[in-house]
Amino acid sequence: MSAAAVIPCRLGSTRLPEKALLRDTGKYLVQHVWERVKGARRIARVIVATDHPRIVEAVRSFSGEAVMTAPGHASGTDRVAEVARSLADEVIVNVQGDEPEIDAADLDLLVDALERDRECAIATLATPMRSDAELAAESTVKVVADAAGRALYFSRSAIPRYARAGREPPEAFKHRGVYAFRRATLLELARLPSPPVERLERLEQLRWLHHGHRIRAVVTPRDGIGIDTPEDYRRFVQGAVR
Repeated sequence: MSAAAVIPCRLGSTRLPEKALLRDTGKYLVQHVWERVKGARRIARVIVATDHPRIVEAVRSFSGEAVMTAPGHASGTDRVAEVARSLADEVIVNVQGDEPEIDAADLDLLVDALERDRECAIATLATPMRSDAELAAESTVKVVADAAGRALYFSRSAIPRYARAGREPPEAFKHRGVYAFRRATLLELARLPSPPVERLERLEQLRWLHHGHRIRAVVTPRDGIGIDTPEDYRRFVQGAVR
């Protein structure tokens, strides 16, 4: 199976303006992501999809490939789909431009998962929850999967619920918003109508489940924190320069 990765990357960001171009480590934030993705053995091509020429210029400065996309996309998935229309690869991997700690081995696991499970058109990453605080946080998306490893539901609430005294809590998994799609399915997703459950949870993957698409949840012990705030970026910089 041939696979390409597309990194959607907007210039604007409410909580951390122009974060893709931050370079306190000596490298642009988007460059850290690009280098991680380039390390995946199953991915032959890496493309940054952006809405601004400054990001195109930055990516080309470190010999990366970047393309301009329409400015009005509602989600990164829609931006990735625009680029995928011009690609011939069977699998398209979507890695957000603020994931500088993504592990290349996990991206390979996503492609491998679609190669093994021909009934699934989407694969995503999950990692064991590490604290009660993380489980309770609305900003942390949780996923529950069936015995075959296919996602049953995603939520911002704590799932599965446990409240019975004396019982050990069930193993809970955090969803990481990194996906591999079969190209044909990715092009279809943007045309699907949004159900109420997607709007309530503010999770686009619930639209895909609602319309019958199966999502393989690939469990990995590795975690990585996306860069959403100045505090996130400071933590990343401190770790990167040690």
